[in-house]
Amino acid sequence: MGWDTVFGVMNIAAIVAWVVLIFLPRKPIVYSILLYGGVLMMCFVYTAAMLSVLTGLVDPVGGGAQWDFSSIESVRAIFASDGGILIGWVHYLAFDLFVGIWVARDADDKEFSRIIQAPILFLTFMAGPVGLFLWLLIREPRAREQGRWN
Repeated sequence: MGWDTVFGVMNIAAIVAWVVLIFLPRKPIVYSILLYGGVLMMCFVYTAAMLSVLTGLVDPVGGGAQWDFSSIESVRAIFASDGGILIGWVHYLAFDLFVGIWVARDADDKEFSRIIQAPILFLTFMAGPVGLFLWLLIREPRAREQGRWN
């Protein structure tokens, strides 16, 4: 299976997971499916791809450059290969979905309507930290009011 195929499968999985998270009823089984069928699966793909590229088994990073996060040029070398791009992208997808699940659970717990949640979750999907930032600002007054800061 090529990098393009894995990339496409991960994108489809993420879109399906986000549609489920935003629009379907949130029962415990739904959260479990999203967490283990979505986030865990993406973490597995990430780990397998990273180990494959890191060990040089497939698609050596930047023509065989060492993994180094100390400069922009070093990070650019990591993303100079299709495998490196896939690793970075799946990293975003997995963490954004994990954050989205937390936001949805927290919003439900604090009794925010789905109408308020939907745009925040969409922003979390499209631009992870922006959605999380917005949620943290919106939730704070209600969390204090309810005496629940977690």
